[in-house]
Amino acid sequence: MSHILHVTLTFILSVEFIIGSLGNGFMALVNIMDLVKRRKISSVDQILTALAISRITLLWSLIASLLVSYIYTALMITGKMMRIIKIFWTVTNHLSIWLSTCLSIFYFLKITNFSNCVFLYLKWRVKKVVSVTLLVSLLILFLNILVINRYIDVWIDGHEANMSYSAISSKSAQFSRLVLLVNTMFTLIPFTVSLTMFLLLIFSLWRHLKNMRHNAEGSRDVSTTAHVKALQTVVAFLLLYTVFFLSLLSLCWLVEFKQKSFIVLFLQAVGIAFPSAHSCVLILENRKLRQSLLSMLRWMRYRLKDTKCSIP
Repeated sequence: MSHILHVTLTFILSVEFIIGSLGNGFMALVNIMDLVKRRKISSVDQILTALAISRITLLWSLIASLLVSYIYTALMITGKMMRIIKIFWTVTNHLSIWLSTCLSIFYFLKITNFSNCVFLYLKWRVKKVVSVTLLVSLLILFLNILVINRYIDVWIDGHEANMSYSAISSKSAQFSRLVLLVNTMFTLIPFTVSLTMFLLLIFSLWRHLKNMRHNAEGSRDVSTTAHVKALQTVVAFLLLYTVFFLSLLSLCWLVEFKQKSFIVLFLQAVGIAFPSAHSCVLILENRKLRQSLLSMLRWMRYRLKDTKCSIP
């Protein structure tokens, strides 16, 4: 029974990784092909392309860190290896979260309508707002890496000292907790911004529906549909990232347990669901990506029929 459970969780983990890589790769490929064809690309497609690329690298960094934790013990991991793993994961996770936040800001400024002068100023300069947000995120990323590097230097000093295996394992567990705590503090900023966008979108939708009460009951205009789609995208991001964060937090406290325990494997599968499932949500919510996906599926179905017919 335990062997079957382990195989099942490993299979789920592998499927999530494949879906995430294919989904984000498809999203990036469609937008890049559209750029080559039209010689231009919209702002939202730029964000989606950058987000897809960051998600692919995030998935590979997660898989790489999992493989390292399975193959190497705490005593075998070198300082250089630890620095590469932690910083690469920090960068990819940071970009994934902040680009999703930029997407939330873009939808909010494009869809909602408030009479506030500050809002109108930002709405007319939505591209600049997104650009400034990305620049601020890079500054925060720089500070994040500085703090992580400091913790890594302390870990290396303890790792290279004449310590027992149990002491090194304890130090590694404590180091992982500190790194996760630092990254959490920095990623709480974009999470809070996305949550604020979500609340403001709800308020804007409520005001819009209130103004539309004179229409027939159950009718839905273009603005309402846009509000609902934007809310679905932001809610999916918030929920999936919350699950992702909780799974990483739980993994941090379970670091002393054996790496191949079922609860650890389950939490790893839950964590990888964030960059994989969110890409599927974005594809289904975006009309161009959804139509491209349907066209590709039709082409694959016709090719499969032709192949079967050609077989004697």
